[in-house]
Amino acid sequence: MSAYLGVDLSLTGRRWEGPDAELLRQAEAIAQRTDLAPAVCATLARAGVAPEAAEGYLSPQLRELLPDPKGLRDMERAAARIVSAATRGERIAIFADYDVDGGASAALLLDWLAAVGRGATLYVPDRIDEGYGPNVPAMRALAAEHDLIVCVDCGTLSHDPVAAAEGADVVVLDHHLAGETLPPAHAVVNPNRQDEDGRLAHLCAAGVVFLMLVEAGRQLRAAGRTGPDLVPLLDLVALATVADVAPLTGVNRALVRQGLKVMGWRERPGLVALADVARLDRAPDPYALGFVLGPRINAGGRVGQADLGARLLATRDAAEAEALARRLEALNEERRGIEASVRASAMAQAEARGLDAPLVWAAGEGWHPGVVGIVASRLKEAANRPAVVIGLEGGEGKGSGRSVAGVDLGAAVQRLAAEGLLLKGGGHRMAAGLTVAPEHLEPAMARLAELLARQGAGAAGPRALRLDGTLMPGAATPELVEALEAAGPFGAGAAAPRFAFPDLAIRHAKRVGETHLKLSLSDGMGGTIDAIAFGAFEGDLGPRLEAHGGARVHVAGRLEMNHWRGRSTVQLRLEDAAFAGA
Repeated sequence: MSAYLGVDLSLTGRRWEGPDAELLRQAEAIAQRTDLAPAVCATLARAGVAPEAAEGYLSPQLRELLPDPKGLRDMERAAARIVSAATRGERIAIFADYDVDGGASAALLLDWLAAVGRGATLYVPDRIDEGYGPNVPAMRALAAEHDLIVCVDCGTLSHDPVAAAEGADVVVLDHHLAGETLPPAHAVVNPNRQDEDGRLAHLCAAGVVFLMLVEAGRQLRAAGRTGPDLVPLLDLVALATVADVAPLTGVNRALVRQGLKVMGWRERPGLVALADVARLDRAPDPYALGFVLGPRINAGGRVGQADLGARLLATRDAAEAEALARRLEALNEERRGIEASVRASAMAQAEARGLDAPLVWAAGEGWHPGVVGIVASRLKEAANRPAVVIGLEGGEGKGSGRSVAGVDLGAAVQRLAAEGLLLKGGGHRMAAGLTVAPEHLEPAMARLAELLARQGAGAAGPRALRLDGTLMPGAATPELVEALEAAGPFGAGAAAPRFAFPDLAIRHAKRVGETHLKLSLSDGMGGTIDAIAFGAFEGDLGPRLEAHGGARVHVAGRLEMNHWRGRSTVQLRLEDAAFAGA
């Protein structure tokens, strides 16, 4: 298929691709059955929505999409044990991962237990001193003082630590890829167990915990008791789903959509305080969850105190929430400085090694393990290939990897661990963690590159920018933006609609801050649209457009509402451009 609008190589080095003939036919079929705008029809067609399902897709009902929790193995057993512990007043501990998903999962349980009149001990391991997941000393200590330990967002591969919890039952609620055998827990609920059918493999840990609470509610009702209302907990599920980059399809889409509404109520003190500290002055959306709130919650686990995020999400005290939010804001600023230093070194090393291999990787002495995952994301974005970044210290390397669509990094890392090239490793399709001995670093990365190459990593040519069609500035109305948002929320696995605006003149181009570019564009027939290109001066896009010399341009990006000083206008979040006729 020829390049869309003839753009084979854009200013960001991408090839533009438009909808194929089948998508165009599907969009037309939706248009004939509904009164939706063509741009909305194109968006629904790309999402695979059948014409007869279009109206329902725009108004998803969680009640209809929520799967039966009992479809997951061990679910009834896990819920029964937690209900029993709560109703009998047993001592409960929650062992949580230190990221947003782990913190939100812990907060879900803490909220639910509080609603039934019970408390629990929260334990979040230190990233540097203890590493990811349950460890033998911590589990042994918790078991000595508790009757039940619930591991959230971790535990599936923790055979020895679970076995060490003598005298206590252990329930695992997780979503990371499982091995051939499961730990000796009372119950292991995980849609990515090898004996699961994979229908719910896209759930994050908080989604698994939420389903467990649904089942717990059923069991309470069967016993003649009323369980807590679960709707107010959906803000936590939405936050975790987006921050953990789970695909926004199926039930995840409904969970996030409803969770954003709950978050808009501003009833959770921790999220209210964090939004205020971050100066988030608009209704919550997936971008705010993934790029504003999520990094701040993660900051505690990355460079500070590991349990700060979970405590922020669980607290009902406004003063405590404000104090925790300010602490996380300060840690996030510290994290940014550390990340910038590691990123510069990692990028230089990766570029020297070459960005065209199946795997892009870098390793450095003393690199902070709390930022290697973020830096791996930056390398992945720069090279459009799976990336791994490793910090070496104390005779071992702790690393994190991020993948691209279609390449299962977690499975490859798990295989590497099974082959003995890693001390440990695991994860899921898009992200993984690993620990490696320095003497095995080079052979491990070479083998990982080989495994990823077999999946097609590194085989693609120029990156593609997939567009849903063309629009003229006059069509970019607030009503269209609202209609497009109804097809969301958008994020991982559900790309936001992107449109090209062809053959426009640049009326004004102004640099904003250090790296951004603000544009005013015109079609020459009275239609105009404002655009903002974030980070444009980090590459060629900003300088080339700023020095346009009167040349007309094709621009591409996402439509959004810009709220500024009481006014709301449509703007294009510009992601790419090409000079017309170039």
